[in-house]
Amino acid sequence: MKTEFSEVTETRKHLTFEVPPDVVDSAIERVARDYSKHARVPGFRAGKVPAAVVKQRFKDQILQDVAQDLIPRAVNDALQERGLEPVAAPDIKDVVIEEGQPMTFTADFETLPPIDPGEYAGLTVRKPAAVLEVGAVDKALERLQQRAARWHAVEDRPSQMGDTLLMDLTRTRRTSVIEIPGEGRPAKGGMDDKPEAMQNVTVEIGAPANPPGFDEYLSGLSAGDKREFAITYPKEYEIAELAGATVDYDVVVKGVRRKEILPLDDEFAKEVSELGTLEELRAKVREDLQHEAEHEADHQVRHELLQQLAARLKNPPEVLVDREIDRRLEELVRRLMEQGVDPMKANIDWQQFREGQREPAASTVKSTLVLDEIGRRESIDAGDDDVAKEIEKFAERSGRTPAAVKAALEKEGGLDRIRAGIRREKTMSWLIGKANVIS
Repeated sequence: MKTEFSEVTETRKHLTFEVPPDVVDSAIERVARDYSKHARVPGFRAGKVPAAVVKQRFKDQILQDVAQDLIPRAVNDALQERGLEPVAAPDIKDVVIEEGQPMTFTADFETLPPIDPGEYAGLTVRKPAAVLEVGAVDKALERLQQRAARWHAVEDRPSQMGDTLLMDLTRTRRTSVIEIPGEGRPAKGGMDDKPEAMQNVTVEIGAPANPPGFDEYLSGLSAGDKREFAITYPKEYEIAELAGATVDYDVVVKGVRRKEILPLDDEFAKEVSELGTLEELRAKVREDLQHEAEHEADHQVRHELLQQLAARLKNPPEVLVDREIDRRLEELVRRLMEQGVDPMKANIDWQQFREGQREPAASTVKSTLVLDEIGRRESIDAGDDDVAKEIEKFAERSGRTPAAVKAALEKEGGLDRIRAGIRREKTMSWLIGKANVIS
């Protein structure tokens, strides 16, 4: 077998292959014999079809089977001979195979670049002070008040500021605006109408996130009322898809509720916690906020350390960067679905999202590769006990038994990912322990 190797870049490699005709013909004969045992050809008994007939009648399938058999072996032999380890399956192209002729094809793949982490014990990183902002406790208590608010149906008056409406809503976005002559307001309808119906939408009148003009049109309504109106968004509106657009709204009110905010007192503390007094609640909130601030400070140390590691590697394999972008996109889709949002209706430019994630994804890949190299040099590993503890955590969060989680991970090939994650976490802890942390 003839091969030619070339380095396209520091990470991207190219191999061309030429498999001798005798190897190809031998494989064709072997596959043709297997076909003849099961082939059904008019005029011949099962298992008695001549090899020449089989090769002619099933030529394309036989050549495909031969290629699928010979190519992986040829690629693996060439990689082992040169001591190359692709980070993903090689991309096979330009396959040419015919009986009596050499089979030729190419393989493009990426490998890890040379990784020199340099001096890594004793890195200097800055840890921000874990200090609470003025009024942080009061703001947290206000958020608790909002979450603990009680709702009461409003039946004795129309809706007003502060009320929340439950309604079915249909909105139609227009790209062109036609004003009603003499009235200076947009007319409804048009060729650009694309109605979008939503059920059981809740809107608080006066909420900061409401579109401009919403509060005016939703005030003065009662359960069972219907209202149609159009809103033209400002050209500088923060949501790009709506900036400068006119949207028609048809709403049917199903209910009106008002919010009752509970006063901050001992009874409130008992309502929202297992504590007996407001002072105890305030102290617990302060403790939790302080813990969060310290966690954030530790996170900043880790982030700065990872940035320093990433700077020590210039060119990460593009396939790993794309894989990290895919992971981030999948995570975004998962979060949207958990929030009850259809990702396909979220007005997200997915291509723009991918491009926006390329730089941070590349930084993540670079820091991870350097971290792995440091772990290898320091002989940091994940033992069976470490993996078992991690599986127990997964099992507790998912409500399954550790045995079931382990079986699923083994089936999906996930145990290696668990071990890699543990090794990286141990390596990061080792680096932080050796680092010069300054305030």
